[in-house]
Amino acid sequence: MSLKLGVPSKGRLMEKTFDWFAKRGVTLSRTGSDREYAGRVDGIGGVELVLLSAGEVPRELAVGNIHLGVTGTDLVHEKLARWEQQVEEIAPLGFGHADLILAVPQFWIDVETLDDLDSVAAEFRSKYGHRLRIATKYHRLVREFLTDTGVADYQLVDSQGATEGTVKNETAEMIADITSTGETLRANHLKILSNGLILKSQATIWRSRVASYTAEEKDTLKQFIQMLSV
Repeated sequence: MSLKLGVPSKGRLMEKTFDWFAKRGVTLSRTGSDREYAGRVDGIGGVELVLLSAGEVPRELAVGNIHLGVTGTDLVHEKLARWEQQVEEIAPLGFGHADLILAVPQFWIDVETLDDLDSVAAEFRSKYGHRLRIATKYHRLVREFLTDTGVADYQLVDSQGATEGTVKNETAEMIADITSTGETLRANHLKILSNGLILKSQATIWRSRVASYTAEEKDTLKQFIQMLSV
């Protein structure tokens, strides 16, 4: 049996993950074409590489199909209820930084904080007969954050495409989305609420708490973590 390590299967996240491990003496590589999801691990025995989408990694960790996985904090917290019971954070990797934030149109000059938003949301429902719509892909995190901060009169609408465009397209009044530089928000005439930071995210190594570990796999895990200096 081998310890299974799940990493993102494409893009800059995959490249930076490969580089991060390589600097620590572990070489990750594809063994087929870009359309194939086979890979290999060199530098340590007893570890198998599993290439997945970043969004699949939390689920595979939670059901125990992989022992270790690399994905963003945001995806683990969003996709796994009571995530602490299912996975353990091993180490942040120092890349893939992004913030999950609440943003409103720039022309909402009187809306700068969550308290302002709460007041506007109540007025919006009274004026238009329906709740203020927030477009997002992060329903669990946004709902928990707004509940904790006392904002009530809103409804979450699922964003299938570019979340930042939903306000312009009039399918939502505001958004909750991931941003790294804020440039896309500014290009779409949106501004972040001053206290609207929901979660700071980055690429992280996680360990499954529910996967089965043989004695040999436990030894490999201990050796692997020591090699990675985490």
